[in-house]
Amino acid sequence: MSAASKRAGGEDVHVRFREAATFIVMELGMVEFETERLAIRNFGSGDAEALLDYLHQPSARCFFPLALADFDAAEAEARKRGASDGYLAVCLKESGQLIGDMFGIAEGSDYVDQSDTFAVGWNINPRFGGTGYGGEAAQGLFSNLFSARNARRLYAYVEEGNVASERICVRLGMRPEGLFREYVSFVKNERGQPVFENTMQYALLRSEWPASRL
Repeated sequence: MSAASKRAGGEDVHVRFREAATFIVMELGMVEFETERLAIRNFGSGDAEALLDYLHQPSARCFFPLALADFDAAEAEARKRGASDGYLAVCLKESGQLIGDMFGIAEGSDYVDQSDTFAVGWNINPRFGGTGYGGEAAQGLFSNLFSARNARRLYAYVEEGNVASERICVRLGMRPEGLFREYVSFVKNERGQPVFENTMQYALLRSEWPASRL
């Protein structure tokens, strides 16, 4: 997934989800929740080192625009994320270690009210790939948005070839809605020209989300 509404996870889903998320309303109006193995919370300045670990040299091209040069940049980014609703920190429940992030951003404008439609995305540190954390976090996020935020529709963009994120989308019941050819560029070729990526759009309606997961 790319910038704005495209954040890819770097992992597959190998575990069965056994617990629905538990929700706790925070003082700042954000919603913090837990899944079986994960704790989802706001970012803080203490997350800089772990954030730098997976954004210093992003593993997927869609994260290149978010690359962090050094610890100072990571500290600034962690503070920035902590001051907004744009990102949530994905942490291991037992240790509290930050292993990635995700987001659910409501749409809308001065002309059209789409506050019940959310762009979603996730980015898990590749060091924790193959554990199912990305899918578990995404399931918790979806339940959060449908239950606590009254979401009607969720959608995600996945760059063609990002098999891990495609699997998460499919595992969670998202439907492929279309392919945008040469939709976005994150890198340039040897001649300095942008290389455009084909991008899939996946979506899920509240009516398609099993009640057992709410």
